[in-house]
Amino acid sequence: MNTNNNIYTVVYTAIIVVVVAGILAFVASKLGPAQQANAKAETLRQMMSAAGIKSTDEIYATRNADILQLYADNIQEAYTIGLDGEKNGELGITKDNIQLVDRFKPQDRAIKDGGNATLPVYVFKSGKIVIPVYGAGLWGPVWGYVAFEADRYTIAGVYFDHEGETPGLGAKIKDEPWFREKFAGKTVEWGDTPAFRLEKNAEASGAANAVDAITGATMTSKGLNEALNVWFAAYEKHMGNAAFFSMLENHAINAEED
Repeated sequence: MNTNNNIYTVVYTAIIVVVVAGILAFVASKLGPAQQANAKAETLRQMMSAAGIKSTDEIYATRNADILQLYADNIQEAYTIGLDGEKNGELGITKDNIQLVDRFKPQDRAIKDGGNATLPVYVFKSGKIVIPVYGAGLWGPVWGYVAFEADRYTIAGVYFDHEGETPGLGAKIKDEPWFREKFAGKTVEWGDTPAFRLEKNAEASGAANAVDAITGATMTSKGLNEALNVWFAAYEKHMGNAAFFSMLENHAINAEED
């Protein structure tokens, strides 16, 4: 066989391409379930860290199978809502049927376009309610989870993550516990614009719905601030109405005690 002619070269190249594609497809099919399991466990870790089910260190030291059980043991209900604030679906919460909405980019687009959003709400037995946020940082997407107390306007905890923010600067939204701790006890002013503020010297005003931005990470802070407010606006009809009645109830109880 003449190995120097064009036909041989084309056939040889085609065979190599087919073999390599087959190997890659086989590897992907084998690794796919493990990758999906890791992604699900990571989502649950972030969510439960925000909700304070255990400390972040404890949660990240827990293996995947136990994370699934921890979630199943602590979740009360999980469902989805539309931009009208009404429920439009239920999510499985048993260990063998945990369902999540963790593809945020399509939902972010639906929120901004006023489309058919499917926004998750996770209610834990502790009374805490967890919702996600998603937006654009300096180098890629930023996202996270915000946990509310049962009153639905007091922040109980947060967990943020990113795809590629600058180490030592924007990456602090994930890496620095002190940044996440700033949010605990703050409130979201549903109906206001903005409902929450993450900006330079925000806390100096004494506002309950403000946290200082990270020094030197202006674009990451702006991106996270926008993500919080865009997604809070999307949840306002669901969370804000309940929070309003909770505030009225708390005021009535306080008045009776006085």
